[in-house]
Amino acid sequence: MNNNIQETVQEFLQFLSGRNLTELTNLFSDTVDWYIPGDEQKAPWLGVRNNKQEVSDFFELLWKNTEPVSAKIDHIFTDNENAVITGEFATKMLETGNIAESLFCIQMRIQNNKIIRYRLLEDSLAVSKALEK
Repeated sequence: MNNNIQETVQEFLQFLSGRNLTELTNLFSDTVDWYIPGDEQKAPWLGVRNNKQEVSDFFELLWKNTEPVSAKIDHIFTDNENAVITGEFATKMLETGNIAESLFCIQMRIQNNKIIRYRLLEDSLAVSKALEK
């Protein structure tokens, strides 16, 4: 089972970096427990998502409003159904031109090669400040 978890994580990272919306969205279960905390007023892509369509909407909104500057994966840990990815990124906010730099931690639970739970923890204050004009 652990190999399937690692394979799903690698596909997730590949499809994310390639902005392959269809394949990325297909990695998620029809219903998903998704949460990215932060200022949803400034960054409407943050918050709760409950299904595959809302996950797709998240990525479309994120990609419409941001441009990746850099990303680095530090560690990938897997255990039974769980995966944790740690690293850091820099993202340009297209509305302001400001760059948010942050460490991040993605927590996923994967069953039957589908992501059923997703949490992204990042420096939400840095994201919020980068969205200030």
